[in-house]
Amino acid sequence: MDDLLNEFIAETSEMLGALGGAIVAWEGAPDDRPRLDEIFRFVHTVKGNSGFFDLPRITALSHAAEDALAAVRSGKRQADHALVSAVLAAIDRLGELVHAIETGEALASADDEPLIEALSREEPAPQAEVQHATASTAPRAAVRTIRLPVDLLDRMMSGISDLVLARNALARRLRDGAADAEIAACFERVSGTVADLRDAITRTRMQRIENLFAALPRMVRDLGTETGKKVALEIDGGDVELDREMIEMIRDPLTHIVRNAIDHGIESAEDRRRAGKAEGGHLTVSARQAGNQILIEISDDGRGIDGDRLLEKALATGTLPAEAAAHLTPAQKTALIFEAGLSTAAAVTNLSGRGVGMDVVRANVERIGGIVEVDSRFGEGVTFTLRVPLTLTIIPALTVRVAGQAFAIPRSAIEEIVRVKGGAVRVERLGRAAVATVRDRRLPLVDFAEIIAAPPAADPEERMLVVLKPAGGGLYALAVDAVQDHEELVVKPAAPAVMAAGLYAGTTLADDGRPVLLLDPPGIAARAGISLARKEIEETDSAAPARAATPFLLFRTLAGVLRMVEASAAQRIEEVPPEAIASTAGRLRVALGEAILPLEGCTEKPDGQIRLLRLTDGAAEVGYAVREIVDIVPFAGTPIPASTPGEIRGVALVEAEQVELLDLHWLFARNAGVAAEGIRRPICLLPAEDPFLETILRPLVESAGYEVRTGGPDDEADVVIHTDAATPPPANAGRVLRLRAAAEPEGEGDDSIHRYDRDGLLRALTEGRKRA
Repeated sequence: MDDLLNEFIAETSEMLGALGGAIVAWEGAPDDRPRLDEIFRFVHTVKGNSGFFDLPRITALSHAAEDALAAVRSGKRQADHALVSAVLAAIDRLGELVHAIETGEALASADDEPLIEALSREEPAPQAEVQHATASTAPRAAVRTIRLPVDLLDRMMSGISDLVLARNALARRLRDGAADAEIAACFERVSGTVADLRDAITRTRMQRIENLFAALPRMVRDLGTETGKKVALEIDGGDVELDREMIEMIRDPLTHIVRNAIDHGIESAEDRRRAGKAEGGHLTVSARQAGNQILIEISDDGRGIDGDRLLEKALATGTLPAEAAAHLTPAQKTALIFEAGLSTAAAVTNLSGRGVGMDVVRANVERIGGIVEVDSRFGEGVTFTLRVPLTLTIIPALTVRVAGQAFAIPRSAIEEIVRVKGGAVRVERLGRAAVATVRDRRLPLVDFAEIIAAPPAADPEERMLVVLKPAGGGLYALAVDAVQDHEELVVKPAAPAVMAAGLYAGTTLADDGRPVLLLDPPGIAARAGISLARKEIEETDSAAPARAATPFLLFRTLAGVLRMVEASAAQRIEEVPPEAIASTAGRLRVALGEAILPLEGCTEKPDGQIRLLRLTDGAAEVGYAVREIVDIVPFAGTPIPASTPGEIRGVALVEAEQVELLDLHWLFARNAGVAAEGIRRPICLLPAEDPFLETILRPLVESAGYEVRTGGPDDEADVVIHTDAATPPPANAGRVLRLRAAAEPEGEGDDSIHRYDRDGLLRALTEGRKRA
């Protein structure tokens, strides 16, 4: 008997969760007979089952609801606001009674009489002027299911987790040893089977996200009635599946965002009419899967978030210093909504307005490895996006070492990994704080060994910096002794004493059976006193905007010299046999298909096959012979210029090595038939978004001593390089240098310079510097 009662409780509770949304949808479409029949069947089933188990209160309440619904089905009553409210109240009480049976609690029976009376009242009540929430959900065919205890699923997941760890350990042993091909093939089959089994068992923990969305129509209806607003709800993506634990963890954040949207996001009907909008507000909640993440979007067409008003409150409360406020972008102003104590609500209500909540929403989502993003259009609406992982049990992570102990970092929080002694990194002390400059970005530096009071590294220069970007926050660098490997780790909760430290998000086992703690990037930042609201420590010169890092292709020449060239100029890389290269017309050339390109990078015909960089300026091509491609590296510094003009325009330090930079302008000028000599060191404005000027010409101008900027027609400059004959140059320009693509001028009055006339360009630049 107990088993049957437990089955009744489980089935009734599950159906009650979905029924609220069905009733609200029925109110929006009273003529939807199939939905009315679905509600009636549920109430009828509960009445019959409760009679079997001798549960008189549930029987009486469900009988009253059944009579009311039967009257609607027969046409004697209408599905008005009062009737729907009475049915919803009865459903709520049925849920309370079922829960009381499960827990053994007592509920006063006197509270049932008003509900039964409301269901029995046949006089139609006046309808409230509220457009109730409607959910765009359609009835779907039933699927065959089986109920399993949750602890059984947890034991299955624990078993497969141990199996994954054993597989990882075996894989490491096979890599270290000399396993034969047959053993390796067998292991691959076992590994694939383990992966499939893990995915299958993981899916048993998954639930459709419609279980999370089921309560929204009822919530929106009640909030709309309470605030007197007209709200239409649209739900999409209910068939997306998510880990059941994840659903429970994002229930509160989703509820809070929906409540905020209705309370002070969507305007009243009068305010919407004045703003030229429809009287009824529109709220959309959707879900979709993107890779190993679930994206939940909550969007409304209300008033949006007033970033300037948030900024004023942040300054008034001291949340933000005045000097930082002057440099905030509109997106950063909007992000202040996540600061504790800030709210744009005009008054405090029972629903919101105290500035408590959005900071907790972000903290709760980040605690499960998620991200909260906000996109506001003031006067038009706002969209909140929750990005959460599919599951909490198995995550990709990077294992690192600090003081001989292994730790893991969630891969989703890692921006990049650099070596301290590399040329792109500089570590400084500012008072008691440490700052790492990584390619001209100044980031707070946290030494994890210092945080956990472990012995420092023997050689600080050998440490690695893991640049972290916690979900939704700014960047900081975490110093560790060594980086080990990327792995998929099975994460389990750590002991309460460990979690209380605030530095760890869980624990796992390495493939050798030793415990590994999973680091919590936001917790480490908080312990180190770093505010993640500041995206990073920036040093900017208002007179000279910082130049963004440019990707460079790092390679070795045939002679083994390390050089690099702008990656945007490298069209592609080809393997070229020696017979495709010949010395013709006084120089080396390479035949590629039907094209013949001039060959640079060697003075004699190579003996064997070479790799060829096909460099382009957008119109012409030059081949450059290389031995190997090393890497693509970002570079934003200023190279030391070469002492004489030629193939190399300068040298820079990259990862502690001296690297020569190719002079693309010299290369293309040489192959365009223009003499390349006479470089002098002289500044100017280049039009934006011109690949030739940015990639080919800019290095020449910089090597001549100019500060190069890109901008529009309102920018001031001493010298302006102009390429478009159809548009006038900037009005505030000093000297204007006009470039043309043709080798010859168009007429006697044409004072333009051929873009590969290196001498002409340099003379003009030198003259411009003298005038400046």
